[in-house]
Amino acid sequence: MAEVNVQPQTELTDDDKLWALLSWIFTPIVPIIVLLLEDKKARRFIKYNAIQALTLGVIGYVLSAVLSAVLIGCFIGLALLVYAIFLGIQSYQGKWVKVPVVTDFCVGQGWIEGPPA
Repeated sequence: MAEVNVQPQTELTDDDKLWALLSWIFTPIVPIIVLLLEDKKARRFIKYNAIQALTLGVIGYVLSAVLSAVLIGCFIGLALLVYAIFLGIQSYQGKWVKVPVVTDFCVGQGWIEGPPA
């Protein structure tokens, strides 16, 4: 079996930025699609944003559901949506966004590699 030498992908394409933006705005649907598509999952920037968007989206849904009995859940869900849109815009500009707790958790679990130094 031949060994394939894969060069690290350092340049960001417009496609990478678009998939990152869509992952943040349409979580959890788009991140799940990204993780099912091999060519998208192989792109480090897309996977980095998709995993974080999926994690933040799940946290948002759980917090909204738990706190909906106290009428704070809708405000938390709305705040997380606005924050996700902000993160999506940042990632569309090619920035490696770092969500304070979520990024460290995802890196610690081995789901993603941290942003390049």
